Amino acid sequence: MVRRNFRHLDIDDFRLIYKTYIRPHLEFCIQARSPHFVKDIEVLEIVQKAGTNLVGLPQLRKCSYPTRLKKIGITSLKDRRLRGDMIEVYKLLTGKEQIDYKQFFRLADNHYGVRGHNKKLSKDRSSLDTRKFFFSQRVVNSWNSLPAEVVNAESVNTEQFQECIRPRLCHKDMDDRS
Repeated sequence: MVRRNFRHLDIDDFRLIYKTYIRPHLEFCIQARSPHFVKDIEVLEIVQKAGTNLVGLPQLRKCSYPTRLKKIGITSLKDRRLRGDMIEVYKLLTGKEQIDYKQFFRLADNHYGVRGHNKKLSKDRSSLDTRKFFFSQRVVNSWNSLPAEVVNAESVNTEQFQECIRPRLCHKDMDDRS
């Protein structure tokens, strides 16, 4: 639809159209929100890769996919899913959502020898993939690796939270399944 209706897009126009038409379709349902099979992730990334090729600048078409993302100013789907998960965990643990966090998480009992922040989560053992890749299990390692200033920020919208979480997610692998 975008290719058919818009012939020449500059970066600002593409970013607006992408956020309005493409990204909502990629993030619509829970299966698309957090796929754990590599083939499913690649299918969604192909859609975004094709979208970045719509920008009418010839020098961008020759660039690699991560370079195009940086120049256009959007993030990969994997990074955006992880960032959204960290924001949701923050809102659950700080009581900003009207949901009891104990339905999803259990705070770590052993604080002896635990480095970092005081809101470390414990990870339950699971043998089934359905449970292993569920929200309350897949976010534990990433959440526990965040520094105390991110976890104890007053709000998700504070510059402290945003600036601290962004560089960490760029280097953190979401496939940390230990």
